[in-house]
Amino acid sequence: MDYQEAGVNIEAGRSFVEKIRRSVESTYTAQVLGGLGGFGGYFELPKGYENPVLVSGTDGVGTKLKIAQAINSHHTIGIDLVAMCVNDILTSGAKPLFFLDYLATGQLNPQQLSDVVTGIVEGCRFSGCALLGGETAEMPGFYGVGEYDVAGFCVGVVEKSKLLDGSQINVGDVAIALSSSGVHSNGFSLVRKIVEVKGLNWSDRFEKLGDKPLGEVLLTPTQIYVKPILEALNSGMEIKAMAHITGGGLPENLPRCLGKNQSLTIYPESWPILPIFQWIADMGNVEDSAMFDTFNMGIGLVIIVPKSQTDDSIKWFKSQEIAAYEIGEVIQGNRELIGL
Repeated sequence: MDYQEAGVNIEAGRSFVEKIRRSVESTYTAQVLGGLGGFGGYFELPKGYENPVLVSGTDGVGTKLKIAQAINSHHTIGIDLVAMCVNDILTSGAKPLFFLDYLATGQLNPQQLSDVVTGIVEGCRFSGCALLGGETAEMPGFYGVGEYDVAGFCVGVVEKSKLLDGSQINVGDVAIALSSSGVHSNGFSLVRKIVEVKGLNWSDRFEKLGDKPLGEVLLTPTQIYVKPILEALNSGMEIKAMAHITGGGLPENLPRCLGKNQSLTIYPESWPILPIFQWIADMGNVEDSAMFDTFNMGIGLVIIVPKSQTDDSIKWFKSQEIAAYEIGEVIQGNRELIGL
C-alpha cells in the first residue's frame, strides 16, 4: 500500500501549491522575505514606528461553509476568512501586516481549494496585507468528500501611543455604525435550521431578497473595513474605539470597546435593517431579542468619535461607499446597551 491508497494524493497537493503560487505571491509587500514553500514565513517589521505593538487575531467562517459546499461556490469564503481576522485586529487601531491560512479537507480538490485561496488573496489585497503562508491538510475519513474547513490568523502593528483600548472614550462621545454587507459570517447555524425546517432550497428566490437565489444572497462576503478606517485615522479623524459586530451581535460586542463605568444609549430605528434579516425573522418566526443576539442586523463595525466629529465621520464613510449612521451616545454605566 501507499499514501494514495490510504486516500492522500501527494501529487494533487503539489499541483495545488503550484496552482496558487503566483496568486499568493501577488500579495507580498516589501517586508516579506523569502518566498512560498519554506517551513516558515519571514516578515520584517515596517520602519517608522517608535514603539510598535503587534496585534494578532484568529478566526474561521463557521457553518457558512456548509452553504458554499452545498451550492459549490467557494470564491467568497476566502474573503470572509480574511475579513473576520483583520476586522478584529483593526479595532485596536492596528494595520494588518500578514495573514496565514489553514485548509483541511477529506479529499483534495485543487480547483475547489484554489477558489478558496483566490478569495483569501482578494481579502488580503483589500486589507493591504501579505498572504505569508499556509497549511493544507488532506484528511480522508475525517471530512467527507467535498467537505473542507478553513481557519485564518493575522498579525498587525500599531504605535503603542495610538493603541485603542477604551481608555480614550469620554461620556458624550457618539457611536457611529458602519453598514454590513449582509449576514457576514455569524449566525448560520440558525439560518440553516430555518431552511431545513421550512423545507427550502438554496436556489429558491424571494422577492424580499431581490429575486436572487437564497444561497447567493447568504454567501455575500463579509465587509472589510481596514482601508477606509486606516485612511480616516491618517487623515486626522479622532476614532477613540471600535467594535467588530460578530457572533453575539451588538449586545455582546459593542460593550467590549467601552471603558470602565461607561454604557451606551442606543437610538432605536436609527439605521435600516437589511432585507436578509427581515427575511430570517419572518421565515423563522425569530423574536427581535434573538435576532440582535445572533446577527449583526446591518451593522458590521461601530466606531466611537467625539460628538463634534459626528457629521464629518458619516460623510467620510459615505464617500468611501460605506453607509454610516449615528446610533448612540456614551453615558455613565456598567458596560451595557440601553434602549436596544
